[in-house]
Amino acid sequence: MVRTREKKGRQASENKSQKHEYIVRHVASLADGTHIIELPDGKLERRKSETDWAALDALTDEQIEESIKNDPDWSDDWNWSDAVLVIPPKKKAISIRVDEDVLDYFKKEGAGYQRRMNAVLRSYMQQKRKKRA
Repeated sequence: MVRTREKKGRQASENKSQKHEYIVRHVASLADGTHIIELPDGKLERRKSETDWAALDALTDEQIEESIKNDPDWSDDWNWSDAVLVIPPKKKAISIRVDEDVLDYFKKEGAGYQRRMNAVLRSYMQQKRKKRA
């Protein structure tokens, strides 16, 4: 997932239209349509989907084909030589004791609670590593 953000500071005042692209990692999708993403600095951020799913569902196949034809970025000719294989880290099954209210908090957010708990622990680990370095 690539996000675009305006640069801040002196450069932004010189050129307001200049954007900075960065890659984020999708951590989890929640039942309410929000997503948890990991920013390049390791921070987790919760984002509400900006997709109008009702409008998308209402499109006909012909309308979708027409919008693809009008999209200058669309191409069936992919250059797969630039693709980067990302292998997620291996998971290890463990038994861990956590406070009941902590577990309930993560479970009430819906499916994927273990993945979200792992994301919180990873963020903590990365922050600790940064402080040591």
